[in-house]
Amino acid sequence: MADQRPQPVAKNIANYPGAARERLLHAASDLFCRCGINATGVDSIVEAAGTAKTTLYKAFGSKEGLIEAVLEHEGSVWREWFSNEVDAFEGEPRDKMLHIFDVLKKWFAEESFFGCPFINAVGEHDKDDDRLRNLTMKHKKIVLDKIHSVAREVRPDDAEELTHQIGLLIDGAIVAALVTRDPGVADHARNAVKSMIK
Repeated sequence: MADQRPQPVAKNIANYPGAARERLLHAASDLFCRCGINATGVDSIVEAAGTAKTTLYKAFGSKEGLIEAVLEHEGSVWREWFSNEVDAFEGEPRDKMLHIFDVLKKWFAEESFFGCPFINAVGEHDKDDDRLRNLTMKHKKIVLDKIHSVAREVRPDDAEELTHQIGLLIDGAIVAALVTRDPGVADHARNAVKSMIK
């Protein structure tokens, strides 16, 4: 199992091994995460990927289609990494719950940490845009299901409530780490959980 999530590719990935669609996906992911979705134009993406605009439209239909594909890809990669990191911990359920925030701290410390792509995407778009909200809720449900599997062992009679409390602390820590660039915010969230599950 890898110790870290796959890192974003270099700013210019025209020589990135793989099909044009894959290069576009990686270029867009890197640019969207670093610069923002609205600040990143199609021209910048195709230049970084070393493809033509027609290739982007043929592969994804539109920039909006590319945004959705990036979120699906980033979400899948992150969830696999997160789940593996949590599952690799051997110890008591209470300590495993606390370990979740050690995992987050590792993520926050990465040079490539630019916050949660889903939170960022919803923040940048029309708040009535159910398309991105639905993608975000789908991602969030899978993450909460993983947390719930730990919460059932920590607090069997109140696992649902504990799951949502942990979820809120995770979301808050992600935003705080993005703003402050301080991975240590994960420690504060961890301490809050520690006092909740004595």
